[in-house]
Amino acid sequence: LSDLLSPELIDECLADTGTVTLRKRRLSMEMMVWAVTGMALFRSHSMTQLVSHLDILLPGKRPFVAPSAVVQARQRFGEDVIRLMFEKTQRLWFEKTPLSHWNGLTLMAVDGTVWRTPDTPENDAAFGRTANINKCSEWPQVRMVCQMEVTSHLLSAVAFDSVSAVGEADLAAQLIPQTPDHSLTLFDKGFYALGLLHAWQSAGTERHWMLPLRKGAQYR
Repeated sequence: LSDLLSPELIDECLADTGTVTLRKRRLSMEMMVWAVTGMALFRSHSMTQLVSHLDILLPGKRPFVAPSAVVQARQRFGEDVIRLMFEKTQRLWFEKTPLSHWNGLTLMAVDGTVWRTPDTPENDAAFGRTANINKCSEWPQVRMVCQMEVTSHLLSAVAFDSVSAVGEADLAAQLIPQTPDHSLTLFDKGFYALGLLHAWQSAGTERHWMLPLRKGAQYR
C-alpha cells in the first residue's frame, strides 16, 4: 500500500489542509491516514484492533493505546485530508492507467447505493432514514452516488448526502465537473431526469450518456 499512498503524498495532503499533530502522540495524523484507509479494507475490525493490526503506533512504553484515544484521534483527523487524498490519487492513477476506449470515448458508469451508519441521535438528525408507507429503516443512512471508469473499475468521483434530503439524480449532478470530455456515461433507469441528462451533455465536449428506455417514455 505504501507504493500507492506514498509518505510524500500523505505529507502533501496534510500540509494542504493544515492538519498537524500539535504534540507528540503515539497515533499521529500521518498514521491516521493509514487507519482510515484500513477501515475500508478490514471492515470486521474495530478501530482499536485495526491500529494494532496495521502496526502504525509510534514507539512508547505500552504496546497499545486506549480505545478512547483512537476515537479521539479519528475525530481530530476529520474528513478534509481523506477527501484530498482521494482527489489526488484519483487523478494520479487515471493518468498512469492505460484505459480502453470505445469509438474514441472513455467509458464511464454512474450508480448509487445507501450506507448504514450507527444508530445515534446525531446521525439520525444529519442523515435521516429511508422509509415507505409500511416500514422505516432501522438505521440512519447515507446516500452515495459514484462514477467509475468501467474497464479499470477506478472511481473518478463520489458524492454523499442524507437519504432524506436528496435523491440519486441530485447527487449525480455533483459529478458533472469531474466527468471527462470525450466520454460515454452509462446510467440505470433511476437516473432518468431531463435536467440532469441535459446538463451532463452540455457541460463539456462530447460528453455522451446512455440509459435503458423506460416503458412509455416520450422522446424524439
